[in-house]
Amino acid sequence: MKEVSFEYKMQVCHEDELSVEDKQLIDAAREACKGSYSPYSGFSVGAALRLSDDEIIKGSNQENAAYPSGMCAERVALYQAGAIHPHKTIKSLAIAARTKDGFTSHPCPPCGACRQVMMESEMRNGGTPIRIILYGTQVCYIIEGGAKFLLPLQFEKETMNTHSQSNLHRQ
Repeated sequence: MKEVSFEYKMQVCHEDELSVEDKQLIDAAREACKGSYSPYSGFSVGAALRLSDDEIIKGSNQENAAYPSGMCAERVALYQAGAIHPHKTIKSLAIAARTKDGFTSHPCPPCGACRQVMMESEMRNGGTPIRIILYGTQVCYIIEGGAKFLLPLQFEKETMNTHSQSNLHRQ
């Protein structure tokens, strides 16, 4: 039996340590929370992504009484970018969340479905990793290497090829 380890690297900082560009993206994610439709959970999430030409696309979570019919903020923003600008690369993505009491003190990580869509967005854009910024009022996380650090065993195009083996078996 072989043991395989995954190394996960991220920067942990406070908002005042971020660049002007990163603060701008976080502000856009916080602003996107205002468009959230979350009457059931009361948990508003906003996402903002910066495209290769520095255009910012925002998305917010949209709930539905039939819970599975809702959509997370990250996917709303990623799908919108893909639909409107299919040939532009996504440089970075910021996520912010709030309750009725205000923004969360610690970052809200994306769900598994959003992580998978982030992976697909990176593949769609030539494998360019998306820089991920997770906002909290007390601490922010920055993941430079893209969604693979959030989803180490991705389901990707090669997964569906019955003749391929996983990267773990090739090592």
